[in-house]
Amino acid sequence: MKFSTVFLTAMATHQATAFSPAPINSATKSLTLSAATLEAAPAAADNAADVPAAKEFATMDMGVEKDFAVGDGFVKDSERIQPGRYNDKANSIAIPFLPRPTPLDGSHAGDYGFDPLGFSETFDLYTMQEAEIRHARLAMLAVVGWPMSELLAPDWMLQNGCAPSVLNGVNPLSFLAIAGFLGAAGFFEFKTSLRSNVGTPMGKIHEKDMSAIWEFGVAGDYNWDPLNLYSAAGNDFKGRKGLRDVEISHGRMAMLGITYFAAWEALTGNPIVENSMFFHPNALLPALVAGYAAWSQVYEIGPLNEYPIQVKYTNEGEMKLKRFQNGIADTIEQNAETTEKIQETFNKLDSQFGIMEKVTALPGQINEKVRSTYKYW
Repeated sequence: MKFSTVFLTAMATHQATAFSPAPINSATKSLTLSAATLEAAPAAADNAADVPAAKEFATMDMGVEKDFAVGDGFVKDSERIQPGRYNDKANSIAIPFLPRPTPLDGSHAGDYGFDPLGFSETFDLYTMQEAEIRHARLAMLAVVGWPMSELLAPDWMLQNGCAPSVLNGVNPLSFLAIAGFLGAAGFFEFKTSLRSNVGTPMGKIHEKDMSAIWEFGVAGDYNWDPLNLYSAAGNDFKGRKGLRDVEISHGRMAMLGITYFAAWEALTGNPIVENSMFFHPNALLPALVAGYAAWSQVYEIGPLNEYPIQVKYTNEGEMKLKRFQNGIADTIEQNAETTEKIQETFNKLDSQFGIMEKVTALPGQINEKVRSTYKYW
């Protein structure tokens, strides 16, 4: 009886101990006290330090793009021009046998790696771009105004029929007009220099487009687009850069053209519009235009960024050329058959009526009749 009582008491005590809370050890007690005194244990401090890093890594790993924090100034890479367009090309596109200057990586409009003297690596690139676009715009105006003045202006405004210029000379009235224009251009130059276009509406757009390249926006930006043509090729950074490409390309050709005008008149003393197919009615210019149009239907110039530059067929150029050649061959063949038929018919008539003999004798008979009308011959 006693043994069974002791056994049951021991079992009850064991079960109560199994379901009771675990005793607090010294480590747990130490941790609790540390938390109460706001002194974190070393392990807890390490874990707390890892939390911000983990959050930051997660944010960086979720596709947030570089260079800009998320906010009002955030710009996606897909919405701005990216640098390094020509980084995979060691040589210049414009001059394939020369190395490409490092600053000319295709990020800017009109960049074909043309810098044989290395100015882009010596001088401020933005300043040089600003100077180029200003000269290009003036040249586009001058290349139209120069010949128009020689065609339409009165003689007293010209110099022996040539437009007034530094090399041709100027009269007092022309000098005042030129000086006034240069003064206005100089004032405009001062007001728009020193990268003062960043705060304008168009400047902010350019700043966004060029934010991956630099903070200066676009050279030559005067916030002037009264006809809203700047978005004609697309209201995004690609369309805007495309129009800037067109502008600077035309400006470069205009600078070459106005240089030719001035040199020609200085060397020859004759107006540029004199004996020129561009300014007087003639058949040569339409023929050249038609020839170029026909040539461009068959051939095209290969990419300028590939060396060597090649002239190759267009997509349907070879087929069009063969069709043209076959048409010429068929025409010649048809004309040959027609010529043979005409020759056969003429031979039959000649054998019947002696046409060739009569035609051969006709000049002599005319000569005799003319002589017979004047007795002194």
